[in-house]
Amino acid sequence: MSLWSFLFGNKWKQPDFPFPDNWLAVLKQYVNYYNALSGEEQSSFQYRVQEFLLNHKITGKNLELTIEDRILVAASAVIPVFKFPNWRYTNLSHVVLLPDRFDHDMNHTGDHAGRQILGMVGNGPMDGLMVLSRKSLHLGFSNATDKKNVGIHEFVHLIDKMDGAIDGLPKTMMDRDHLVPWVDLVQQKMREIAQNESDINPYGGTSDVEFFAVSCEYFFERPKLMAKKHPEVYRFLEDFFNQSMKELDLQKTMKVKVGRNSPCPCGSGKKFKKCCL
Repeated sequence: MSLWSFLFGNKWKQPDFPFPDNWLAVLKQYVNYYNALSGEEQSSFQYRVQEFLLNHKITGKNLELTIEDRILVAASAVIPVFKFPNWRYTNLSHVVLLPDRFDHDMNHTGDHAGRQILGMVGNGPMDGLMVLSRKSLHLGFSNATDKKNVGIHEFVHLIDKMDGAIDGLPKTMMDRDHLVPWVDLVQQKMREIAQNESDINPYGGTSDVEFFAVSCEYFFERPKLMAKKHPEVYRFLEDFFNQSMKELDLQKTMKVKVGRNSPCPCGSGKKFKKCCL
């Protein structure tokens, strides 16, 4: 029995209300992936965001949660599995946001010395838990060119964990014939990182597990660049996630931050400060 089933049984909730305008404003302002989708796909994305929020608990520690926090967590969850309409994160029950970096005891560390974690998927007694730095979560969506998104990174770890182990081999998505070629490619790319011959985040050189998560951040943020510089990695990830990301014009959809007096991105015609702000 999965953790989700143990906690919630078969009470999977499905949205039965319209997507709120202020939620839509967040997607339009911050989530380039959403803006690059067709109208029909955007409707599906909205539904998946609602579904995630209905079935997973999100809380804050030492902070007051905002609508933006909740929508960005849900968007991080939906993006990697968008082409799998029946996907459920059965290994997740609770997401906790902390203001900034933290340690293994979930204590906020900020810029102080010691272990500074941006995101973490729990194991053992903390199984079913994800912890994220809110500052890093927002930065992942506000800076869409740095190939970094901590929300996507941690949800990719959860996808990896669906087969029982976080090992850099997403067997729930991977054909057996891909296992050995993928492992060989990862080792090659990690050597390139070690030799400073790669633009992949150096953290990806620390283990197969982190290489998978880091390369997925790159894939979902700068797919055209990855397809050009790392075509083999791109093709594997395109196959794993069933998404031709380079076909989405993510750069075109990048939004200038909406000011208080700008038209509200929900399309109401009102100023942002008078509407969804």
